[in-house]
Amino acid sequence: MSEPALISRTWPFWDFLAGRRPAPGAAKTLGWELSWVAPERGEIEVFFAATEDFVNPMGNVQGGFLAAMLDDTLGPALVATLNDREFAPTLELKVSFLRPAAPGRIVGTGRVVHRGGSIAFLAGELRDETGELLATGTATARPIRPVQGAPPKEAT
Repeated sequence: MSEPALISRTWPFWDFLAGRRPAPGAAKTLGWELSWVAPERGEIEVFFAATEDFVNPMGNVQGGFLAAMLDDTLGPALVATLNDREFAPTLELKVSFLRPAAPGRIVGTGRVVHRGGSIAFLAGELRDETGELLATGTATARPIRPVQGAPPKEAT
């Protein structure tokens, strides 16, 4: 998606990408950075900065952080396809951990597999900087259009 197209969209996700609102706390913690987004295809690639603060006693990134990274990859893939004023909470997230993840840059790719009227199915992967597959995930989300006139929840 081109930079002008990003700037023309509104609602919290687009406002964050265009710099009109600060990054959500979870995105800041995970070091979330957009590589590219293709709303017309329901696909996204993002980068995460896994710091030493994320490691378990074995020195690997703790699985809960990887699950959060997948959630913060799959959700935006769907959100990018939504109309203004819609959002999509995750109803279910399944993660398969395939190999240990070291601190450093982690690349997340996500896609909308299928979207019906009230449910969407999502899938994605996390890879390290060398392209090694670290984890895969699938999610179910529910696109919702809020009550007319309700303002978006402000970022904290």
